Amino acid sequence: MIETDILVVGAGPSGSMAAKQAALNGADVILIDRKSEIGSPKRCAEGVSKAGLEKLGINPDPRWIARRSTGVRLVSPDGTSVFLDDDTISLPESGFVLERKVFDKHMAMDAARAGAKIMIKTLATDLERVDDGVIVTIENMGKVDQIHAHIVIAADGPESRIGRWAGLDCTTSPDYMESCIQYEMAGVDMVNNNDIALFFGSCAPGGYIWIFPKGDDIANVGIGVLRSVADKPPYEYLDEFVKTCPETKNAQAVEVNVGGDPVGGTVKDRTGDNILVVGDAAGFVNPLTGGGINSALESGTFAGIVAAQAINDGDYSKKNFEEYIKLTDEDINKSYSKYDKVKQYLLSLSDEELNNIAEEFSKVEFSEVNTKSLIKMLVKVSPKALLKLGKLF
Repeated sequence: MIETDILVVGAGPSGSMAAKQAALNGADVILIDRKSEIGSPKRCAEGVSKAGLEKLGINPDPRWIARRSTGVRLVSPDGTSVFLDDDTISLPESGFVLERKVFDKHMAMDAARAGAKIMIKTLATDLERVDDGVIVTIENMGKVDQIHAHIVIAADGPESRIGRWAGLDCTTSPDYMESCIQYEMAGVDMVNNNDIALFFGSCAPGGYIWIFPKGDDIANVGIGVLRSVADKPPYEYLDEFVKTCPETKNAQAVEVNVGGDPVGGTVKDRTGDNILVVGDAAGFVNPLTGGGINSALESGTFAGIVAAQAINDGDYSKKNFEEYIKLTDEDINKSYSKYDKVKQYLLSLSDEELNNIAEEFSKVEFSEVNTKSLIKMLVKVSPKALLKLGKLF
């Protein structure tokens, strides 16, 4: 039996941050990941906010930055583009397009430097509750073993099993799980290869198509759709877009990634006796944008600190994890219900209505752009938005 204070399952951004913070705060920590290479395969468009990294004290490193993104281009169904650039407008969400395969390993290395023990190619296969914690059965390099921990932190992604094994209600409804597919492509002829481009409308029911630049002609080109409103698989929508979009029609895919993105807000249970749930496993994904790296890092930070304090207290009860709920509600979760209402409004719009909104937006000179200011502009240009969103702010 392997003994530890805290076991973290999943070495993505949330898991590595949780392991790092718990170790820095004096806990004995083991971080396990089922993959043989942390960060691979990527299941992410790889965009991250610079301000969000700075908030957590993560210094940008050229080794894991593929591209500095300086703006956003919003594209309506008829091709009308709205350009938002941080040279002239305050864009709090501007930042970087990462190399997740490098970034995730970088974060895991930081956890190791803080004192966490890392076990790769280690799959959790079962969880059993015991009086003073949990016992997690693992398969490591073909060998079956067990880890006894007072606290387990579930950072095992949107298909999380750890939380369910521990008896938590932490499953995202299929109606709120976006189906995503992405190509990393070479030969992309971008309008501006420093701008993230987002394409809306019937090309991506329930979501959008993105082009995230990673180099002069290299980009992540992907799509997320809701199965409840899409009438075909996401790859068919994406392939049709790639063939017809002037920016991608001559490009070639060198990598394909698929996965789910939970956009229904945080799950019902984020804590229980001896367990905390973080990152995508807890639903810390912006319901409007589908972005989750920054919130994953924040939730992992809070979980690691709270879990280490619980070890120090000798109290691993759900009640003693209330600080984690408070911190994540105040810092991450408080805006999610508003974002979800905006998403539902956007889902109700036809291509023609999106074209009209884009036309009005293209005439506006923005001084600052964030989710709040964009919603206010939507309310100003669309009577339907006033009825549905007017009371949000």
